Amino acid sequence: MALTFTTAGESHGPAVIASLFGLPFGHALDTDWINSQLKRRQGGYGRGGRQNVERDEVTVLSGLRRGVTIGSPLTLVIHNKDSRLDKAPDLPNVRPGHVDLAGVLKIGSKNARDVLERASARETAARVMAGAACQSLLREFGIEVVAHVLSIGEVAADAAYGKGYTKIFQGAGDARAARDAADFGTIDRSHDAALKAAIDDAKAAGDTLGGTIEIVALNLPPGLGSHNQWDSKLDGKIGQALMSIQAMKAVEIGLGAEAARRHGSKVHDPVLPMPPAHGRSPYTRGSNNAGGLEGGVTNGEPLVCRVHMKPISTLMNPLQTVDVSTGKAAKASTERSDTCAVPAAAIVAECAVAIVLAQALLEKTGGDSVVEAKRNLDAYLASLKTFGAGA
Repeated sequence: MALTFTTAGESHGPAVIASLFGLPFGHALDTDWINSQLKRRQGGYGRGGRQNVERDEVTVLSGLRRGVTIGSPLTLVIHNKDSRLDKAPDLPNVRPGHVDLAGVLKIGSKNARDVLERASARETAARVMAGAACQSLLREFGIEVVAHVLSIGEVAADAAYGKGYTKIFQGAGDARAARDAADFGTIDRSHDAALKAAIDDAKAAGDTLGGTIEIVALNLPPGLGSHNQWDSKLDGKIGQALMSIQAMKAVEIGLGAEAARRHGSKVHDPVLPMPPAHGRSPYTRGSNNAGGLEGGVTNGEPLVCRVHMKPISTLMNPLQTVDVSTGKAAKASTERSDTCAVPAAAIVAECAVAIVLAQALLEKTGGDSVVEAKRNLDAYLASLKTFGAGA
């Protein structure tokens, strides 16, 4: 079973659309969950005016019968209230940090509006729809994906997985509830005042802030992904999914960049016997510096990855630029924007990883229906227990 997805729509177009091809028959899609994820994407302290215009809610156009997937393409849509694509003003004063200049040079236009409409982060609403649908499916197999904010600007606001939050993440629901109770996407609430002050100061200065997000997936079976080809490795697919989110500049898995500064003895995870009836692998590890991935394949430990987001490129105190219609110096254009979108981006990152994991799971299990895919996974997991017993 191959799961693929596509997105369509512009920032000021009539709708944002996501299509998933290859979902198996028999999954009771949790549309309430999709809507809750869409709502979280619009939240978080530091968000701008667009979120006051749109009230994102999913409509299912195809792929469901009486709330259950039937195996045909699942088409999800959000109708934009702000759909003034033809009337949106021209934007010749390209904005540093956006694709505006590179895009107009690429296509030969003198108007960045022709580029930014599709490049807008409004497109991430489609990824959240598709990713939340994939999360709904993954839960049928006992797999949870949770993201949280580690830092905003210079404020370190949370602890990375395994450094204080291991027990919380053993219960994904608890971690998610703690995160969603805050305006900053963190689990640790002790830095709320510092985060608020940092965002308020940036807004007052007409500036913006980025940050770091961590995504953790729990209860993954070993063996998802592939070591055979460069483009089938799971870490490569995760990296592509995260780096393609607007404003993301770097991805880490496990120790990430820190691994380059350590000796091998302080990086690689010892292999240990797994206690009976514990976990989905016959073995466990003394640490999880690999972040649950080795050679492009899951190893049974929690998947841990981080993505680093640059500050939003549209500044209310704009930088110097040029008017590409005249070639003369100008101030960059301003569009309604955010001061900080890191908490919202955490939901997007969570959904982006969920899409990749759902693809990898269905590639491993096969099956035309959820029942068949579960049966195949159960048989595979049973074989691993036998493998671990030395048979």
